[in-house]
Amino acid sequence: MSTEDLNNQNMDRNRYSYAKTSRGEATRNKLLAAAEEVFGAKGYYSASMVDITLKAGVAQGTFYIYFRSKKDIFEALVKDLSHNLRREISQAVSGAASRREAEEGGFAIFFSFIKEHRNLYRIVQDLAFVDEDLYKWYYRRFAEGYITGLEAAMKAGEFRHLDPETVAYALIGIAEFLGMRWVLWEKEPVPEKAMTAAMSLVMEGLLGERR
Repeated sequence: MSTEDLNNQNMDRNRYSYAKTSRGEATRNKLLAAAEEVFGAKGYYSASMVDITLKAGVAQGTFYIYFRSKKDIFEALVKDLSHNLRREISQAVSGAASRREAEEGGFAIFFSFIKEHRNLYRIVQDLAFVDEDLYKWYYRRFAEGYITGLEAAMKAGEFRHLDPETVAYALIGIAEFLGMRWVLWEKEPVPEKAMTAAMSLVMEGLLGERR
């Protein structure tokens, strides 16, 4: 192992140890919150570490205690947002009495989350060009949990037996575009008529009533 590798290893060990303190965790979260605003406002390629440290109100040297580079904090931010969103949805649907209730609760939490994190859309769009593998991971990780719930619903007879992965990505798409249409563009809650139509589409499909 080279001297440079050893130095990097020691820096990573020190970074990890300090970040685990309550003060260190607070500073790291402050940097991530600032990064979310800066990347959302300027985009990945126009944003800089200086922009992020100024927004966070910390010294630039402090930045390197937690992150190696702009890309490093961008990747950490994506993973942090992904984890928080999936956790909130999981908690919301864990006690649902039916799959319809779970879908309604999951959609509602997603819309609430993006209301508080409007920059998520631009960050994920940038991610496709910054790190394609992480971009794929973001959606695949989101779909994994969805697939598990869908398989259970199909087994219980609440949904038809369809390919659960295809259904998961279709439902993710519905939620994303409804959120974009109203929460992001109009800065207002998704209207009840849209939610009703979406849930009807999810639960009954597009086929007309059989005569």
